[in-house]
Amino acid sequence: MVNVTPQEMPVGSLIAEQAAQPGYFTDCYACVVPGQVSLADYVTAFYTTPLFRAERLVLRLAARAPSTDVQARAVAEGEAERFAVWQVAARRADEMLLAERSGRTKSWFSVAVQGADTKLFFGSVVVPVKGKSGKMVLGPVFDSLKTAHALYSRALLASAARGLAATGVRTAPAPRPGR
Repeated sequence: MVNVTPQEMPVGSLIAEQAAQPGYFTDCYACVVPGQVSLADYVTAFYTTPLFRAERLVLRLAARAPSTDVQARAVAEGEAERFAVWQVAARRADEMLLAERSGRTKSWFSVAVQGADTKLFFGSVVVPVKGKSGKMVLGPVFDSLKTAHALYSRALLASAARGLAATGVRTAPAPRPGR
C-alpha cells in the first residue's frame, strides 16, 4: 500500500514560487518509493497509469487533445515541450512544472532521492481570475471540487508509485563520495 500524505512546499521549488503568488491555490502530496527514481521515469509512470489514461481519453474527446505514452515519455525526457493540453512551463533536473493551455491550472512533479529510496512529489496550482466583484477568485466550480481534487491527486500519485514498483523502473544507485 502506498502512503500518500500532504506536504509543505519544498523551499525554493517551482511550486513554492507559485504558492507565493497572491490568490493562487497550491497543494503538494508526496510518497516514498524504494530505489532511486529519475524525474523522467516518475513523470512517465504518472501519465501512463490506467487512471491517467482515462483522463487522457476525456481530454482527447472533450478538448481535442490526443496524447500517447510515447509523447508522455518525450515530455518527461525533455525531448518535447507539449503533451495533450499541457506545456512545460519550467524544468529543473529534479522537478517540472506543466501548465494547461489556458494557464489556469498547472501540475508539478519532483523527485528527491533519500538514501536508497525516492520521495515523489505531486502538486497542483490553480491561478485565480478576476471575478464579477473585481477581486481575484478561484471560482465556484473549483471551490466545489476541492475535496474531489485532493482525492484524485492522491490517487494519481499512488497509481504512479504502484506503476513504478510494478515495472521495476529504477535508476542506478548514486555513486558514493570518494569512489
